[in-house]
Amino acid sequence: MSVIKDTVAGRYWHMRDDGRIQCDLCPRYCHLKEGQRGLCFVRARQDDQMVSTTYGRSSGFCVDPIEKKPLNHFLPGTAVFSFGTAGCNLACKFCQNWDISKSREIDTLAASASPENIAATAKRLGCRSVAYTYNDPVIFLEYAIDTARACREQGLKSVAVTAGYICEEPRHEFFAAMDAANVDLKAFTEDFYHKLTGGHLQPVLDTLEYVHRETDCWLEVTTLLIPGHNDSDAELHQLTQWYLERLGPDVPLHFSAFHPDYKMTDVPPTPAATLKRARKIALAAGLHYVYVGNVHDTEGDSTYCPGCGGRVIERDWYQLGEWHLTGGGHCAHCGHAIAGVFEDRPGDWGPRRLPVSMHEPVESDALPDR
Repeated sequence: MSVIKDTVAGRYWHMRDDGRIQCDLCPRYCHLKEGQRGLCFVRARQDDQMVSTTYGRSSGFCVDPIEKKPLNHFLPGTAVFSFGTAGCNLACKFCQNWDISKSREIDTLAASASPENIAATAKRLGCRSVAYTYNDPVIFLEYAIDTARACREQGLKSVAVTAGYICEEPRHEFFAAMDAANVDLKAFTEDFYHKLTGGHLQPVLDTLEYVHRETDCWLEVTTLLIPGHNDSDAELHQLTQWYLERLGPDVPLHFSAFHPDYKMTDVPPTPAATLKRARKIALAAGLHYVYVGNVHDTEGDSTYCPGCGGRVIERDWYQLGEWHLTGGGHCAHCGHAIAGVFEDRPGDWGPRRLPVSMHEPVESDALPDR
């Protein structure tokens, strides 16, 4: 990959007849004159080319439980090495990571690491996967894909935590590099996407269908429920009906609680009762695996067998309890296959969060048992 003045050449763009460059990475299709940046702020025109300005630089590194992504059906209990950069290609007024995703300060990117260094460090720390998260990995596609390739050489999986706002051609390349993804479905109305994210609904639905139907990437979906904006019974019924018809009953759906932040500090937190109501609607629609997040709810966190109804994975926040899976993902009570990517035994990372400096050794007692 060619380096241009401390940046890296970006893909997915073309020169317009009016002399501006059009970015074809996401459906914003930013048109750039020399020296301008896209809305994401990290993809820019320089020397009549598109460049990525955050390659190899991160807002920080941390080892998390995989359930925090959230992924409940992908190697449960294991540690995931997490990192992100800065910027975002949506403009969500309710952003819960706005200090990173909305940052335009280079100081946010205080840490640096090559793809090979990330993979080697994750392997050394006993992680089973690397997550591209905190901001949206779509905008640092080149860095994420190169890191995913380095991870595969180390036997590690790659996890994308994304809003799924990406065009068709880069969508193919990006998700081909990923082993699992949690995609935000922020609401189920175009009005919400237009007014509160500055984007559109249909490209996200297209991404969800593509990942589920056309790739081997394990998919889970999260909807942040915001009081008065996307939590009505009518919208939840529409969302879950579409979900059942297009994604099927076995793609896990997470309903997460909003807390006042960024430009929506006047909106109250999501009541736990709202999450329970949403989960009840989704289960009644026929979805098999529906979870709640950002609240304490052991029932809503745990996994149940769609065959016999028995609990197969107990969760208390990010701590696993009872484990009733056999044969790499079958219910120990009735033998029904549970959708997901499972091993014969769960990981033992637990709820720990371990910040990592790429320049300092990690104490051995902080590492998971092998």
